[in-house]
Amino acid sequence: MNPSSSGWIKKLLKEIGSNHPFLSYDEDRFYHDLRYCGFIYGSNLTVVSEVTDKKDLTEEEICKVNLCLAFYYTYRKSDSEIYFIDSVINFYKSINETKTSFFEDFLIGKKSSDQLEKIIHKRIQIDANIITKNFNYFIINALLFVDVLAYKKYLEDHTISIDYLKNIEAAIGSISLSVLNSKVIKNQYDESLIKLFESSLRYQDNTHLSYKTAISYIKSKHEKYYILDLACMATWTDAVIDFGEEHFLKKLGKGLKLESSVILNSINTINTFYTNNKDNISLLSSKNIVQSFYNNSSKMVVKLISRNRKRLYQELKDSKELMVLLTQSTVRDLNKEEQKKVQEQLLDIFKSIPSLAIFMLPGGALLLPLVVKFIPKLLPSAFDENRIED
Repeated sequence: MNPSSSGWIKKLLKEIGSNHPFLSYDEDRFYHDLRYCGFIYGSNLTVVSEVTDKKDLTEEEICKVNLCLAFYYTYRKSDSEIYFIDSVINFYKSINETKTSFFEDFLIGKKSSDQLEKIIHKRIQIDANIITKNFNYFIINALLFVDVLAYKKYLEDHTISIDYLKNIEAAIGSISLSVLNSKVIKNQYDESLIKLFESSLRYQDNTHLSYKTAISYIKSKHEKYYILDLACMATWTDAVIDFGEEHFLKKLGKGLKLESSVILNSINTINTFYTNNKDNISLLSSKNIVQSFYNNSSKMVVKLISRNRKRLYQELKDSKELMVLLTQSTVRDLNKEEQKKVQEQLLDIFKSIPSLAIFMLPGGALLLPLVVKFIPKLLPSAFDENRIED
């Protein structure tokens, strides 16, 4: 099976059949296996439950397989009578109907395994390109499990609410920020990462989502396990869990009404996973993740804006309020309300430009501050009267 070639999903489903042992696992064991293989952590090192030999598969290919297997396991635990591949495509289509999706071109026409392969490829490939493998630890690739949680909700309710996705993503952002702010002593790296998150939260009102509200959004058992694991990952960004972070993790676990043994297990599991695999996870070899994020993402943002300069400029001209705010951003810092307006109006514009639709993906809002930074440099000089040409 080659996840980079057409037909891999049908081949995978044929290989595991309808009676593979992992399909009979209880949900706790399967979640443990998703964590053990690295899927929950966004660093896919092995195939979940060793369903198939990873052989010479790349991390990206393993991630494709794990996402598909997580969907298939969830599907088999439901009472859905719709064919598996059609069911997953319907799920993504349901999301697409509420919010413009990068997968829109793939959701048109007859459903097929080839169609699902393209969706999964884009879901994985885009994430690796946006943030790079040095910054995918809990912002992007780890958010793939949100898809699995949402798919389970979709199978149960036969529909999916955009509010569910917003609340989960908002809770992740809020709790991750709380973890970072819990450090007793913050270095320049910590402050930079906090600033990055604060400028990039997308679904909250003008003020950040409160910790108490974030906790209230997390209801199911595996949502709680997942949020706790993400928090543990956030403490490991510098490979040090200080007293403040440990205290916060215990407080978070209790707030989620989890037993002490579950909290301790989550902390020990991330410690074991990162310690045993420190040479295989690019995150742990990066001395400055924030700088790596900006360096790699800046190049991608500039490239996308350059290629769409004419159309983007026309759209901006038609949005007078946004044009004013962007112009003002070149000479002063925008307040929170203005930043939110800029984000919302930019996202509306990106909906109409297919190649910019990556900003609509989970985590894509992290790149919006970079967009605002680079737009003045790429638009006509009249946009910024104070510009001095190099």
